[in-house]
Amino acid sequence: MKLTLKIWRQKNASTKGKIVDYPIDGIEGDMSFLEMLDILNEQLINKGEEPVAFDHDCREGICGMCSLFINGEAHGPDTGITTCQLHMRMFKDGDTIYIEPFRANAFPVIKDLVVDRSSFDRIQQAGGFISVNTSGNTIDANAIPINKHDADTAFEAATCIGCGACVASCKNSSAMLFVSAKVSQFALLPQGKVEATDRVLNMVKQMDEEGFGNCTNTGACEVECPKGITLESIARMNREYLSASLKG
Repeated sequence: MKLTLKIWRQKNASTKGKIVDYPIDGIEGDMSFLEMLDILNEQLINKGEEPVAFDHDCREGICGMCSLFINGEAHGPDTGITTCQLHMRMFKDGDTIYIEPFRANAFPVIKDLVVDRSSFDRIQQAGGFISVNTSGNTIDANAIPINKHDADTAFEAATCIGCGACVASCKNSSAMLFVSAKVSQFALLPQGKVEATDRVLNMVKQMDEEGFGNCTNTGACEVECPKGITLESIARMNREYLSASLKG
């Protein structure tokens, strides 16, 4: 395939960025999207030009680092996948592809397509943990009976990889889906009951301090989430937050 790539280039957070056109040829449908960017960067390096900076690590849809906004969609035109799992067969010969970073005030651009998502880390640190002492006193998981529906739902919430697609897709740059997934995975399990009140209050407080917007229940976050986290998690978090507020 012969393609035209329109890529956001930005030196750092304090400089203005712009879209730069890059023609590319010889792209095969079986290539991943990141492999295509690797080929582009190899060509740029060979010409003595600055390669395009983009985040990646596992390339297996696990870490969420590869997050890109492709043709106006988080992670691109396929569904239920991260950018690294997107293949070029989703595009046609002659296509123009717009590639941008995830855009949110709480995700400042570091360089080109790389954004700083440490705000998610700080939200996690505010309450995404349990105080069970497992050092030298490990308890077999089967020792605590848990309703299968609750266990399955908690696991589904725990599959959130913190990629930020929910934030990038929301018109208000809300992080409610991410935070609710992290709250839900503990709220449904007995191990999470000890800090339940402080957890939801602290994580929501940190989310607000990071500058994420409010949720308006448009559902764009659910549609674009590569791990299928649903709006049910947000409803659960709202119930947890109301209960915690009344206790406080």
